[in-house]
Parts: sequence; C-alpha cells; structure tokens
Amino acid sequence: QVQLVESGGGLVQPGGSLKLSCAASGLIFSLATMGWYRQAPGKQRELVATINSGGNSNSADSVKGRFTISRDNAKNTMYLQMNSLKPEDTAVYYCYAKGGSRIFVMNDYWGQGTQVTVSS
Repeated sequence: QVQLVESGGGLVQPGGSLKLSCAASGLIFSLATMGWYRQAPGKQRELVATINSGGNSNSADSVKGRFTISRDNAKNTMYLQMNSLKPEDTAVYYCYAKGGSRIFVMNDYWGQGTQVTVSS
C-alpha cells in the first residue's frame, strides 16, 4: 500500500517560513512525479509545485520566488520550503504522487494534508 504522509505545517506570522515534508512508502519513489497542492476554505484545490523524476520543477505563479520544491530519493521524501509567507498562503497542503508501486504500473496518490496558517 502506498502512503504519503505530510508534516511540518503550523501557524506562522506573515513574512515567516515553514518547511513541509512528504514521506512516501510503497512507491517507486525515484521514478515518480511528485507535487504539492493546497486547498483553502471555500476554494478549489490548486497546484502549488511539481517535481519530476529528473529533478525538474515547476511552480505556480503565486508562489514563484518564495516556495522551493525538492526531493531526496535516498530518503523517499519530498519537501516544500516556503518563505515570505502571506495570509493568502493559508490552506491545507497536500502531497501528491504519480508513479508505480508493487501492484500498479502507474497510479495517483494523495496524502492526508497538513494545515498551514499564516496570520498575525
């Protein structure tokens, strides 16, 4: 069974920083495309950033220059470094994976989410 577990969320003041982690298991991690999504109350889930198996990344315009996505294949972990946080960054952040596992050649997986609240 594939599991994605997010951690690192919390309450931070505007302008502050947080680093989110997503620990994956049961996934052929090194070959998977990984990403972060977020969902604020009353809004649709939106893409924050992605990183493919080759380490190439893309991010939404709203977070460019502030957020950095990365991965450590040896640790089966993906990260999101969030700097210069704004109140509008407040949301539940979800880890996403597209890749193979023991029983599927290719499938989509989601973590349970971690809350990020930016408030003074």
